[in-house]
Amino acid sequence: MLSTLILMAGPFLMGYLMGSIPFGLLLTRGAGLGDIRKVGSGNIGATNVLRTGRKGLAAATLLLDALKGVAAVLIADQVGQLAAVGAAAGAVLGHMYPVWLGFKGGKGVATTLGIMWGLSWPVGAIACAAWLAFAAAFRYSSLAALLSVVVAAVAAWFLTDHRAALLLTLLVPLVWARHHQNIARLLNGTEPRIGEGKKQAAA
Repeated sequence: MLSTLILMAGPFLMGYLMGSIPFGLLLTRGAGLGDIRKVGSGNIGATNVLRTGRKGLAAATLLLDALKGVAAVLIADQVGQLAAVGAAAGAVLGHMYPVWLGFKGGKGVATTLGIMWGLSWPVGAIACAAWLAFAAAFRYSSLAALLSVVVAAVAAWFLTDHRAALLLTLLVPLVWARHHQNIARLLNGTEPRIGEGKKQAAA
């Protein structure tokens, strides 16, 4: 057990540092829009960036937040699958709790999607397809995200290494916990639907 933890420590740290890059904050500041943490929900993720009215910046944030997860996993995978799993865990935690921002980061959906693609592209594809299906059916971005990570975690047990599947399963309650405000709004009927404008809740 100790040797396993030591083997994962380096990749985890690398993944954490990559995951903690706050692309949403950097892009909005670079565009002269100020601090994204003072806009909308205060989240650094793509959906809150969308509240600035800059769809291009929101799309770039989504892509970069996912790519940092993919990159961390693929780099660590050169060492082995266990290292890749460690880097994947670090990337998601880095995005959610970046040391540079006082451990106040994003909700982790895009980066979780990224590590899914890195660990097993079929699992990543299933997650994307599930999000699209749930979003089309219910018109809630947050609900689609919450359900798609569950579907992907289940699929992982059939399609990838059991260590990767275990990580993705453990990330489900963490992603759900980060969406506690969205869940509360879904339960009381105040969560905005997709297409209802800038008030759309962050996923």
